Amino acid sequence: MTKMLDLWDIQGNVVRPYGRFGFPVARYLLLNVRHGRLARQWLADLVPRITTSATWGDGPGGVPKPMATLNMAINHAGLAALDVPQATLNSFPQEFTMGMRKRRDIIGDDGPSSPAHWDPVWRDSEGDKAVHILLTLNAQTPKAMQQQYDTIVQTVTDSQGAVALLDGHVGQDGQLMPYQEGHLLWEEGKPTAKEHFGYTDGIGDPYFEGIADPRYRVEGRGKQMEDGTWQPLATGEFLLGHIDEAREYPPAPEPVLFSRNGTYMVYRKLHQNVASFDALLQREGAHYPGGPELLAAKFVGRWRDNGAPLVSAPDAKSKAAWDATFAQASPEQQDAMLSDFVYDQDMSGARCPMSAHIRRLNPRASLEIKAGTCPGQFARDIGAFDTPGALANRRRILRRGLAYGNSSDRSSDKGNHGVIMMMLNADIARQYEFIQQQWVNYGNDFREGNDKEVLLGNHNPFDPTCVVHAADPQGDAPPRFVRNIPRLVETRGGDYFFVPSLTALRLVARGLIDPT
Repeated sequence: MTKMLDLWDIQGNVVRPYGRFGFPVARYLLLNVRHGRLARQWLADLVPRITTSATWGDGPGGVPKPMATLNMAINHAGLAALDVPQATLNSFPQEFTMGMRKRRDIIGDDGPSSPAHWDPVWRDSEGDKAVHILLTLNAQTPKAMQQQYDTIVQTVTDSQGAVALLDGHVGQDGQLMPYQEGHLLWEEGKPTAKEHFGYTDGIGDPYFEGIADPRYRVEGRGKQMEDGTWQPLATGEFLLGHIDEAREYPPAPEPVLFSRNGTYMVYRKLHQNVASFDALLQREGAHYPGGPELLAAKFVGRWRDNGAPLVSAPDAKSKAAWDATFAQASPEQQDAMLSDFVYDQDMSGARCPMSAHIRRLNPRASLEIKAGTCPGQFARDIGAFDTPGALANRRRILRRGLAYGNSSDRSSDKGNHGVIMMMLNADIARQYEFIQQQWVNYGNDFREGNDKEVLLGNHNPFDPTCVVHAADPQGDAPPRFVRNIPRLVETRGGDYFFVPSLTALRLVARGLIDPT
């Protein structure tokens, strides 16, 4: 039976990655709450403008597609400033209460990623400069964005000082801005799904029960069953108040009416060191069989141009055949080619390395390992769990956000270019923090020791290597070491936010939360 969700109660960015739905520009605003009662009145006036997950279109229950969207998230300090009862505040999990800055040692925000190097808007955590509320605006056109932004700024002005828009987002040429911009990158006059390193992004977002995506998109994005078919992940992996993959309700703040249909957002501004990336690729790719482009594919597990997975196209010859088939395939077939794969025939990482981005963030069933008959030979332990990939199914996250800035000058790491990454999950510690600490910045689960994930790892001079295999689809060639990997991505700010349901926002606005 299909699970039905109250899409009118769930914020729209939980269900929809707006960039894929024709919203190529975004602005992210940070607000400070300065007067609780008046701020709740401002919130009450703003709630009707919040974009829900209601279906767009002319069908039953449909609403017109907006030219611009508005969504809201609130951190723990912001909920306190809005006079949410202390009993409710105390019922939130520790990681959310502490916030990203205080969890920096756990998630690896050290060195150039430490809070001392974050944008000025994120550096103050007290008083009138503290971040409390995140507003995310997405629009179909720059004009619609400007209109939406002007409208929101006017509500702040009309709040009589109850809330204030914070300045200090670093923009182009170091200019400090009252918002963080985001946008799709363009190639040959057309918007693309690329990011500044050149990879096609946004392919493998999880499919869970109750969302309105076409059913065919579950292939490779849901959970694999023992018979090889794919089913949606449990809703409770991403929304509070719903059953998760453990057949339990995820821990949630009280009361239930306040937490149900809400989720947690991990917001991170990630600066990309494009010059260091290009230099690494050229230096190591010059003597790598298959050249720099295959090595770039090894870093992520997908080819940069169209996202072809290495498990299906491990070298240039197979990639050419894959491309020819892809060009003739229907949209549904193309989607399956990009997402419907497992690592059963690549347990050694000969095709897609254990350090590759997509394998670290979603290892599918490749962590369920048993030893083979020969030294160093491994296979998936079939039948070890109720479903293949059960270990990974508890670590899935929804990814939202866009690129920011311009990297046309790739001669230096300086500048303003990267990705605004917003990750949604029902349990920050079990999902996001576990992935970041154990799978991105540590490799033991993948039999890789201290080897980090290539792109997001907090590389340092003491262990700057990873293992990749040569251009050999059979995996018979010896492994190769990529040496002296620099820090390719650096954190420039962020925090942990709660994304309330529309019901919860109304409760906060009216001061009606009763945790007893």
